[in-house]
Amino acid sequence: MNLSQTHIYRMTHIGNIPHILENGITHKNSPNVNPDYVAIGDINVIRTRITKQVNINNGNHSQSFGTIILGDYIPFYFDKRMPMLYVIQLGGNGVECATPPEDIVYVVCKVCDIVESGTTYYFSNGHALGAMTTFYDNSKINDLPSILDWSAINSNDWGGEENRLLRLKKEAEFLVADDIAPQHICGFVCYNETAKQRLAELGVNKTISVQQQAYF
Repeated sequence: MNLSQTHIYRMTHIGNIPHILENGITHKNSPNVNPDYVAIGDINVIRTRITKQVNINNGNHSQSFGTIILGDYIPFYFDKRMPMLYVIQLGGNGVECATPPEDIVYVVCKVCDIVESGTTYYFSNGHALGAMTTFYDNSKINDLPSILDWSAINSNDWGGEENRLLRLKKEAEFLVADDIAPQHICGFVCYNETAKQRLAELGVNKTISVQQQAYF
């Protein structure tokens, strides 16, 4: 795998798609932020990330290349059907209201496009709130395909305490500092043909892939 083949995925409510089509994926502090944003995430995790500071050490735990606040970045996963989706779709933890799969859309970007856009970005080799997770800056971007545990990221068998480490590695993140322009979105993934039709009616003119297996 290389960067040109590496996709990243951001889950969002279908109600946010019109704003995304016009403004791209916007940062919470952007002047173009969506005033009617429909949130679907775990509010407890979101609140923790707002102030959570992490160290960038590029895999060398005796060094530091600075620190960042997780909440200052737009997070993406490297695959679909993540543990967070399970909570979003079925409810529980800090998700006050479950979201049906027909309303959950993956916005898909290519890592190489984000890199070429010139924005600031970082990536992790595991769950961003995990104590053992390592964070990397752009100097390590060409090593990303070899740093990440793809067997964990692509695994669908992550339940139970025996898979705790795998589950943490599965939730590796790509963190973007700025708005992501519409031209850097390469496609969308949705639950069924009904959701695909809704996206088309909203004006999506890029690839829409129906992948029921990407949901619970």
